[in-house]
Amino acid sequence: MIEAQRSTLLIALGLSMLASTVSLQGQVIRTTNSNVTDSTGPTVSKSPSSTLIRTQPQGLSTTTRPITLSDAVSIFLQRNFQLIAARYDIDTAEAEKLTARLRPNPEITVASSGLPLSLSGNLLTEQQYAYAITQTFELGGKRQKRISVANANSEVARAQFEMAVWQLTNDLKRKFYTVILNQLLLKLAQENETTFAETVKHTEELVQAGEVSGLDLTRLEVEKLKFDTDLANAQREYEVALRDLRLTLGGDYRTTDIDAAGSLDPQAFDFTFADMRDKALTARPDLKAVKLTELAADASISLQDAKKIPDLNLGGGVTQVPEGGSNYTFGVGVTLPVHDRNQGERAKARIEKQRAQNLEQLITNQIISDVDKALVALEFQKRRVDLYRTGVLTKVTDIQNLTEYSLKAGESSILDLLDAIRTRRDTLAGFYQTLFDYRSALLDLELATATPILK
Repeated sequence: MIEAQRSTLLIALGLSMLASTVSLQGQVIRTTNSNVTDSTGPTVSKSPSSTLIRTQPQGLSTTTRPITLSDAVSIFLQRNFQLIAARYDIDTAEAEKLTARLRPNPEITVASSGLPLSLSGNLLTEQQYAYAITQTFELGGKRQKRISVANANSEVARAQFEMAVWQLTNDLKRKFYTVILNQLLLKLAQENETTFAETVKHTEELVQAGEVSGLDLTRLEVEKLKFDTDLANAQREYEVALRDLRLTLGGDYRTTDIDAAGSLDPQAFDFTFADMRDKALTARPDLKAVKLTELAADASISLQDAKKIPDLNLGGGVTQVPEGGSNYTFGVGVTLPVHDRNQGERAKARIEKQRAQNLEQLITNQIISDVDKALVALEFQKRRVDLYRTGVLTKVTDIQNLTEYSLKAGESSILDLLDAIRTRRDTLAGFYQTLFDYRSALLDLELATATPILK
């Protein structure tokens, strides 16, 4: 009789706590669905999953500096070694512009003649000495056209650098959100470990009191290996993802002691295919680069056509005659374009233009396809998130809480609780992965349009 009253009291207490928890969860979920987020991650409920999202992972150094996505992008643009290396291509192109402006150097010639084969007599007075200077004058506007080619190549180098920034920044954001995902999974594993430890302790007390058999405790001790393995794997994935992010940020990897602070909670976006397509065709740096490459090819064609015109060599000097007297000499030289009229380079320049034109059409079609596929994938990922938002997250937490209360009241078994914990763990892990996949779909759209969406 006393045992039945105790069980009834425990069940009533559990149901009372559960009712207050459900009420609070409903309020939090309504707030979440209104796109209200905090800096620590998505708030699902005030049940164990809420603690999961808001608690720092165990073992994380308190000296780490949390950074937001915008902070990470700012650090990345300043310190990433790949971007620093890519900037050298711009410097090289600028150096080529200096070379393009240079004119041909003059040539000075000093010669002597009249030296006897016998090497006898006054060798100095019997020789003739000639001093001449020659200058090449470029015709056909070669210098100006060479400058135009260098300027065009410099613009291409800048566009290619923009391509590197565009692609590497997108990769950085993926790594940032990978850290956020692994933070959530680690917190989930830590919470499961705590819940399991409490269950083991309670079961040990029941075994000592003789209320349950030692078989249940043995089952828990065997099951503990799985929970410990889950926690170890989550810690490994988190630490690896964090170090990958730190390496991508650049700078001295050993002193980059940061952690990601953000949310995977979905934001409300309204995209249309026509709008995203037009933005992509305007902003995509690879399309800009190939258009500039076509302009550079036009400048190269003009330069190579000008090179078929021979340059003019003008020279003048003084000839010193033996035993006194000197005279002036003048000369004009020009190469006759009989065989070599720069045919090969002219043909190559035209081929490069055709290549650029074909590549422009290819990239244009690719851009339209990228935007289309990204929007379709984003819509499907949004549906997956909405499926979890129908209340399943609250239900799995309620099931675990109620099973815990029932176990303490003697109304359920250890196996029921283990099954409830596994179900909640798998459901929340799937939910976090779905949020990450939604973020990844947004990043795919951002990559396709070259338009910042996640800042």
